[in-house]
Amino acid sequence: MFYAIVRGLLRVYFRLFYGFRVTGLENVPTAGAIIVVANHASALDPLALGAACPRPLRFMAKAELFDNPVLAMVLRGLRAFPVKRGQVDREAYRTSIEALRVGDALGIFPEGTRSKTGKLLPGKPGVTMLVSRKPFTLMPVAVYGHENFWKNLKRLRRTDFHVAVGDPFRIDLNGSGLDRDARQTVARRLVNRKRRMAQAQARGLARSQSNRIPGTPC
Repeated sequence: MFYAIVRGLLRVYFRLFYGFRVTGLENVPTAGAIIVVANHASALDPLALGAACPRPLRFMAKAELFDNPVLAMVLRGLRAFPVKRGQVDREAYRTSIEALRVGDALGIFPEGTRSKTGKLLPGKPGVTMLVSRKPFTLMPVAVYGHENFWKNLKRLRRTDFHVAVGDPFRIDLNGSGLDRDARQTVARRLVNRKRRMAQAQARGLARSQSNRIPGTPC
């Protein structure tokens, strides 16, 4: 109930203060485990994804945020869980796998941190560890437009905030797991896929199928 109320308020907020537009929602599976992979240029990104996605999302949040008991309560109410950045956090990994096993939607930012320039950073292999043994469904999402917020604010212009959902797919494991090099390759191609999606959306296209990652459509 808490999650539903907050999501509703966020939708009102984004529609009032931004030109909030979401495309590709027909690509979101109505049930079953999915990993939502998105670019990360603003603290608003997880809030925008939560507001846009028709299914409740679970997110990793940096562990330091949970030091504040009030904020920790809010974050857990929004189904977030802590992750220790800069190290291998096995507890966060186990929580992620358990969420997927019960059929939840898990939100991930494969760049690992926010981009200060708005440009996509190199993808880290962490997200692909989640699919290195079992082919969970991946759903690429491009979030863009908000990188111009401060520039538009100075000009008293409204900022267009776009969330573009691409086609879900699975990594073809060919009966075996992914080694470290393969995970890094997939992470890099995943970031490139989102870059192409954002560029295609900016040209007014519904979605782009270029730079396909080896895998099978869902």
